[in-house]
Amino acid sequence: MPSDLRSSIFNIDITTGSPECGSLLVAEPFLKEECFNHAVILLVDHGQGIPTMGLTLNKITHYTLDQIVDEVNDNINIPVYSGGPVGDDRMFYLHTLPGLFKDSIEVANGLYIGGDYAHVLDYVNSGYPTDGLLRFYVGYSGWETNQLETEIKQNVWAVTKPTDYTQLLSGTGDSMWHKTVKSMGPQYRGWLLHPQNPLAN
Repeated sequence: MPSDLRSSIFNIDITTGSPECGSLLVAEPFLKEECFNHAVILLVDHGQGIPTMGLTLNKITHYTLDQIVDEVNDNINIPVYSGGPVGDDRMFYLHTLPGLFKDSIEVANGLYIGGDYAHVLDYVNSGYPTDGLLRFYVGYSGWETNQLETEIKQNVWAVTKPTDYTQLLSGTGDSMWHKTVKSMGPQYRGWLLHPQNPLAN
């Protein structure tokens, strides 16, 4: 294997941005933890001297919303995503519909978290569209104070920002990770050449 190609594939020591609310964390390709393998995480709470909270965007579960929320009609099969390994008894939702759900909090340009729960349930039960507009997550990803910064220095995560936050509620799985890495520029092209499961090769 040519040395420049080897360097490109195995190099994860790349200068990256600093995390802030609205940043995306992109897992380096060698990260093997199941919940974080090829994960794309949106930071929804981050600041100096406080713990960090994020939602993994691209890990779908085997559950639908009507299976875990009693108030949702049985015939409404909206997929539920795994936001992370912490607090799996808690549910969160991201959306691009702030005018419909009062008390929503803007995470970044055009993307919101939370809002009036009763209004969200009414929206869902009325059969209004959710694809690309409203996505539900069980659990979250969390870091103690300064823990995330340490992991970034260790090249566990690359930090980036999307050009269009309203597109983050579309796409899932490994394809979302690849799409995000491609948007991060040529210095990350080696990440795309590394298989998700090296043992399968």
